[in-house]
Amino acid sequence: MSAAATLMWFLTLVFDTFGQLALKAAAGADGDGLAHWKAMAKDKWIYFGVSAYVIEFFVWLAFLSMVPLSQGVLVGSVNILTVIIGGRIFFKEALTPKRIVASIMVAAGVGLIGWAS
Repeated sequence: MSAAATLMWFLTLVFDTFGQLALKAAAGADGDGLAHWKAMAKDKWIYFGVSAYVIEFFVWLAFLSMVPLSQGVLVGSVNILTVIIGGRIFFKEALTPKRIVASIMVAAGVGLIGWAS
């Protein structure tokens, strides 16, 4: 990948991960039923998350304009790893053996795609 494509890929990774973590933070709002949705709508994290996704959408389009679709989608799947790590760091989510094995498989697949290019 070119330097510009690598930068776009990195930015999609950052904005997607931040968006996922921000929406997770907003989803932890207090309340039940409609009160829960109202609390989430008032939470700043939901707006950060949606904003991150809007920015990521445009960066993703720029990235896809620079690389073949098959390579872009597969390399883009590395965000699964960053979200798992972020969930562990910020929300104390469990890293089960199955998640660890799956993460290693994703990383290996991304490495093979990058190596084959």
